Amino acid sequence: MRASPGARTADAPGVLRELLDRFDPHVIDLPGGRARIRLVVTDGESWDVLLRGPHAWLEPPAEGQQPDALLSADTATWESVGRDIRGGMDAFRRGRLKVRSSLHLGVGFLAATSGVTDPGRLRFERVDTPMGRVATMQAGTGDPLIAIHGLGGTKASFLTTVAALADSHRVIAMDLPGFGESDKPIAAPYDAAWFATAITRLLDELGIDRAHLAGNSMGGRVAIEVGLKAPERTERIVLLSPALAWLRDRRWSGLVRALRPELGLLQVAPRPVVESVIRRLIPGAEEGWVAAGVDEFLRAYLTPRGRAAFYAAARNIYLDEPHGDDGFWSRLARLSPQAMFVWGRQDGLVPISFMKHVERTLPAARHVELDCGHVPQLERPQQTHAAIREFLAAE
Repeated sequence: MRASPGARTADAPGVLRELLDRFDPHVIDLPGGRARIRLVVTDGESWDVLLRGPHAWLEPPAEGQQPDALLSADTATWESVGRDIRGGMDAFRRGRLKVRSSLHLGVGFLAATSGVTDPGRLRFERVDTPMGRVATMQAGTGDPLIAIHGLGGTKASFLTTVAALADSHRVIAMDLPGFGESDKPIAAPYDAAWFATAITRLLDELGIDRAHLAGNSMGGRVAIEVGLKAPERTERIVLLSPALAWLRDRRWSGLVRALRPELGLLQVAPRPVVESVIRRLIPGAEEGWVAAGVDEFLRAYLTPRGRAAFYAAARNIYLDEPHGDDGFWSRLARLSPQAMFVWGRQDGLVPISFMKHVERTLPAARHVELDCGHVPQLERPQQTHAAIREFLAAE
């Protein structure tokens, strides 16, 4: 840690000072080069960590100053985190330490203060590519696995996957362009083909010739596109409740084609209304992983570029053409990398009934059914990651 002159670090509780003593600025990515992270001791005082490039110090929260990320736990948990260099991530996974607002910064801070120095440590970085900066979260040193989130999600939805598989793979969870901390170009098409190109450009910059892919929802559709467009760059593909072209009539397709995603640059509804609606629509939106995921969605959606990207991507999912020589289902039959589909029996967005269509179109694919909804890696992490591990290791 490099303390700022005049900082109040010496007055902070010893356990928080111990965290800063382990701070490694090379592990965390700071958009804009600075951040304020609030450490809340639920049965004691709160302190803010101020990060300015490689410098970090503690000071009491300033009145009216909103933090970029908020970490909260009781005194006993903070003391455990301070004693055990891996305690922060463990407490987060067990729900004893909560992270709100930016998971990119909150979890990045836990990684930066873990004290872990091996090459496979958890780390956050943004990679410059010809299609803009792409934010990543990665850990491990084995065969590369690129994890691709769904519509409105971020790389944070694959934190459990990074933790579960980093012992055998170099797991790289990315924010697709337009989402999370990645760049959000206004005029981009935000369709599966464009996202697929962004992934191959990321592989180029990371020096990776071939990689496994794991995609959830829209990310699954993008993973399929990579396998179709660049099979030479693709090992095996894991598809977690993937978005697939609708087979039934799309009654609103004419209207959706007429609507321009650039309208998202305007915020029609006031921010409190948007937040209230989202939190009412999503069960458990104030608890645990779900709350953190809602925070991630709102952080992007409540920016003009984030809204435009969201609307464009959603529009393209709806309009994905199912039939014809260039239709999705015709092209899916030509997918050459081995694929495994993981279906949620309670999935209301991608019904498990799609499985019979995939079996008919892609008979060599594997299938796993789980008692969960639309995000298997978060809802049934042990079963999901056991299936992924077995599939990737199979001869």
